[in-house]
Amino acid sequence: MKTIFDQSVIERTIRRLSYEIIEKNKDLSLLTFLGIPTRGVTLAKRIQKNIEQIEGVLIPVEILNVSGYRDDDKKTEEKNLPDTNLDNRVCILVDDVLFTGRTVRAAMDAIIDLGRPSKVHLVVLVDRGHREFPIHANYVGKNLPTSILEKVYVHFMEDDGIEDVVLG
Repeated sequence: MKTIFDQSVIERTIRRLSYEIIEKNKDLSLLTFLGIPTRGVTLAKRIQKNIEQIEGVLIPVEILNVSGYRDDDKKTEEKNLPDTNLDNRVCILVDDVLFTGRTVRAAMDAIIDLGRPSKVHLVVLVDRGHREFPIHANYVGKNLPTSILEKVYVHFMEDDGIEDVVLG
């Protein structure tokens, strides 16, 4: 295993992503964060906290479980969505690692079931390539070219008791 980010780099990267979101969105009151479990939710909450500290605006964070929308894993047919309306909102979809794009594709299907947002943006901590769908992140912590066989593991203190990003 090779450490890509340690805790201090993760904190700086999340702070930078928070500033990028602020800069690209004039009216923060229109934003809704949609965190993909598990670490996408943690990342969304951290960005939310940073933006609240910087701008004094509390952006809602919703948990977007996309398992019922997956086209490559039919274990779960139940669509468990948050009770929220995304009409005319700017949705910021948040995930830890962007790989094939299948999770994001499923998330976009789920988002449409929640309303018609004015925009959907994607923020990821790590983009490792190998897309199977034409999906691109608007905000990227780090582009990390990997082989198809390598794995990227994100650990957050809140979820794992340690904080790092490792390549294995």
